[in-house]
Amino acid sequence: MFLLLIGFASLMLIGVMIWLAIVFHPARAWDFQPVAEDVSPPPAPSAWPPVAILVPARNEADSLPLTLPALLQQDYPGSFRVILVDDRSSDGTADVARKLAADRSLAHKLSVLQGEALPEGWVGKVWALEQAARHAAASKTPPKYLLLTDADILHAPHSLRRLVAESAAGGLALNSRMALLRCASGAERLLIPAFVFFFNLLYPMRWVNHPAHPVAAAAGGCVLLDHNGLQQSGGLAAIRGEIIDDVNLARRIKAPGRPIRLALSRDDVRSLRAYETLDSIWKMVRRTAFTELNHSWLKLGACVFLLFVMFLLPPLAIAAGAMFAIQAGTGLLDPGALGLCVGITAKGIVACVLMADVYRPAVRFFGLPGSYSWSLPVAGVLYGLMTLDSAWKHLSGRQRGWR
Repeated sequence: MFLLLIGFASLMLIGVMIWLAIVFHPARAWDFQPVAEDVSPPPAPSAWPPVAILVPARNEADSLPLTLPALLQQDYPGSFRVILVDDRSSDGTADVARKLAADRSLAHKLSVLQGEALPEGWVGKVWALEQAARHAAASKTPPKYLLLTDADILHAPHSLRRLVAESAAGGLALNSRMALLRCASGAERLLIPAFVFFFNLLYPMRWVNHPAHPVAAAAGGCVLLDHNGLQQSGGLAAIRGEIIDDVNLARRIKAPGRPIRLALSRDDVRSLRAYETLDSIWKMVRRTAFTELNHSWLKLGACVFLLFVMFLLPPLAIAAGAMFAIQAGTGLLDPGALGLCVGITAKGIVACVLMADVYRPAVRFFGLPGSYSWSLPVAGVLYGLMTLDSAWKHLSGRQRGWR
């Protein structure tokens, strides 16, 4: 029993140390301050360069009536056009897009391309973007910037103007917004803030935005690229087989020392994708979780261990430590173990308090009550199970999807 308690106490000490490391991490990934709309807009450039907006779309007939008009009606002072690639949709996506533009007398701002068959070695979304980029490059006025955005992303009227102004002022080769994700259903309130929280832990935005730091990342729903920088990095063909295309693109763009920026969005860029059930979020995470670990079983084991120590063990330690202490007090457990039991319970409480404290900014960012900050252990365990399921799907050869 003493060995069991000592082992339990040691694991809990590791958990507490991890949460302390997160609290005092120099990148402060938990504070959610790198928010685009909280920063004053940059001055307008002397001349507004031409921009091509690239939209890969598969079966997006329901999303386009909300998102495509917003793109076509951007208040951008310079020349811009939208290039939508209908990647073999079965719901009339291309027809819906053309009608939306025609009804607003904006057909001249929209090009709809029928997606070609997927070549060997390419993933669907990147191939759709490649076709759009080739079309843009072949135009009479090749664009200075390419805006890569998804068909379910809603842009505020000034979104493009602000992105270009920021990129011009900062000489950015890549300027990305993490779209504000929908957080309405019970599953979304439990898991979406945690999703963004974990992303920030993996890719601290202060480090992403520091030119000398090797950490690089982007959010694929909204990425403004300098066209020359993209070509010098090998173009989209350089990431043709990458399922996690956005992060890998950012790595290639930043690698030679080019400045990039990634920021959270409060309202400029919003995702309309709804995840009404746990199953829908599960499938979304399962697609890429094991890929994020580079399909490494060693990394998977380390990840599962960390998730166990960080999220599952602290509440278990509180319950188990209290139970052991009661047993010690009633004579059912050796009184000498009482100190260990108290220590286990105390470490569990400290870990849970630290966890809730660092998670609270994410909860507030999504406008949720502070009580949700105590839900992180449940979310952490669920994401761990999703990661295991992702590995299982990879092992069984059943990992599928457009991406």
